[in-house]
Amino acid sequence: MEAGQIERGKTQLSGFPFYLEEKVVNGYKRGSKDLGIPTANLPIDNFKNILEKFPVGVYYGFANVSGGTVHKMVMSIGWNPYYKNTQKSLEIHIIHQYPEDFYGEILRAVVVGFIRTEFDFVSLDHLIQTIKDDITFAEQHLDQNSQSIRDPFFSRPLPHSA
Repeated sequence: MEAGQIERGKTQLSGFPFYLEEKVVNGYKRGSKDLGIPTANLPIDNFKNILEKFPVGVYYGFANVSGGTVHKMVMSIGWNPYYKNTQKSLEIHIIHQYPEDFYGEILRAVVVGFIRTEFDFVSLDHLIQTIKDDITFAEQHLDQNSQSIRDPFFSRPLPHSA
C-alpha cells in the first residue's frame, strides 16, 4: 500500500475509551533501533478480554509512566507483518522524549480512537513514514479530544509491586 493511499480515521469503532495499565516489558527493541520511534511493550495476554473486541491496527490516546505527566500516544496492536512476528504484540509510542528506558515501570493508557488497520509494508522507509503520519494524525485528533488527558484513571494510586 502506498503512503498516500492510507485512509486514517475512517473506520468507526465503539467501546472507547478503554484503559490499559501494566508494567512495561522487553520487546524486540526495533522501535528505537530500526525505526527511531521507541515503543513500550505491554504483555498482551493480560488484555485478551479487552483486545478481542478491537481489530489489529493503530490506535491513539494518552499515556503516562509511573504516575508522571500524561502525554499523547499511538499504539499498535498486531502482528507487525513487516517483521513477520509469530506473536501478537501491544506497543505504545508515547509522544515525548524520555531520557532513559522505563522497563518494569507502570504504564497507563487511555485509548480514545482508532487510526487504521494493520497491513504489511514494502520497505522499512515506508513503515517509518507511515508511523510518522500516524503520529501526526493522532496529535491532531488528540488536540480535539484533550479532556481524556485529565481522566481520573491517571491520578489513581499506583499498584504495589509484587
